[in-house]
Amino acid sequence: MTPDPLFDGTIFALSSGQPPAAIAIVRISGPGAGGALKSLAATLPEPRRATLSTLRDPEDGAILDKALALFFPGPGSATGEDLVELHLHGGRAVVTAVENALARQPGLRRAAAGEFTRRAYANGRVDLAEAEGLGDLLAAETEGQRRNAMALADGTLSRSVRRWRKDLIDAAAAIEARIDFADEDDVPDDDGSSADVIARVRNEINAMLAAPPAERLRDGVRVVIAGPPNSGKSTLFNALIGREAAIATPIPGTTRDLIEYPVQLDGVPFIFVDSAGLRHTEDDIERIGVERARTAIRAADLVLWMGDPIDGGSETIRIHGRCDLPDRATPSAGADVILSAKTGAGMAELRGLLVSRGTSLLPCEGEIALGQRQRKALAECLAALDAHTHDDILLAAESLRAARACLDQLTGEAGVESLLDAIFSRFCIGK
Repeated sequence: MTPDPLFDGTIFALSSGQPPAAIAIVRISGPGAGGALKSLAATLPEPRRATLSTLRDPEDGAILDKALALFFPGPGSATGEDLVELHLHGGRAVVTAVENALARQPGLRRAAAGEFTRRAYANGRVDLAEAEGLGDLLAAETEGQRRNAMALADGTLSRSVRRWRKDLIDAAAAIEARIDFADEDDVPDDDGSSADVIARVRNEINAMLAAPPAERLRDGVRVVIAGPPNSGKSTLFNALIGREAAIATPIPGTTRDLIEYPVQLDGVPFIFVDSAGLRHTEDDIERIGVERARTAIRAADLVLWMGDPIDGGSETIRIHGRCDLPDRATPSAGADVILSAKTGAGMAELRGLLVSRGTSLLPCEGEIALGQRQRKALAECLAALDAHTHDDILLAAESLRAARACLDQLTGEAGVESLLDAIFSRFCIGK
């Protein structure tokens, strides 16, 4: 794969956390990486061997640091090109001095966000699905997010895509042989094996699409607290997030817009949403808030319903709130949880129920959560495979070609140039 011309030259960046720290790692990648290291350390160390080196400013010979230097010749490096790592003492002044010395060297420049990984992609060291997994890994905050990102970065999705692609190529080859050599006696008839292979690919893709989406794993299970005015929604919202983010008063209609806050409960990510009380109102502003509340309820993964018990599916948790009040001491029939957000009674039970329900909405062990781009490509692949059932053999061959093109979008082998800037801009500078 040809490197992206936008990323030619030699780049450098701090690849570890911001100083001060015990160690700071500065990476240099590109054709001038070896020369840059030699200008600082006077000699080029043996490849892939950590070597203690005295780094000096090429301009005046002043000592910058005593550091471990490593040289990885391309293409057998993380970026597919010559790569240097400098393991410095992690003080701000040390890092700044080394970076300034590198910046003064001809042909070197500071890296853009995600440029190291983009070079790895351009040089065939990772495919696009693996690069996206690496981006998710950098942003992972929960164990579930880490596991899913690690699976993507490790090539789990890519291996499945390559297997599906090979199966579709084999099926297409059999069809193309029948088209091009139909008059030849030694061309075997299709015994149904191609259809079986395509059916298996379709079933495996359907199974992967059935897993919960990555957006829910990354952003959190969306929980909307809903009900009539003065049912205790804002008080419960504040209790769940652990801070006074919403104004809670006995005046009906106080909450007029959606208030969102992300929280983790036992490692499960949630986004809690406080909403306006549902009622008929002549107030134009409050009416907008009520409509936004109804829209949020329709888009919710879970709804905490604070009013009288209603019929609802598994996504509704019916709450009998304010049980500390005399007129609320007797719970409503059908309530899932009886609580008082003010006193804390029943809150532990609610949190446990939320964790249980939330966990069921996230990927299970071994499942891969796909992002919107990946799900779209697989859905388009399925649509193309559905056309394979057509009796016209030419249309069947074309449907397999279209299905393979969709798979190529997943790994970045075709049709993704317009997405690269958006994907790699999520990365930190040194990655």
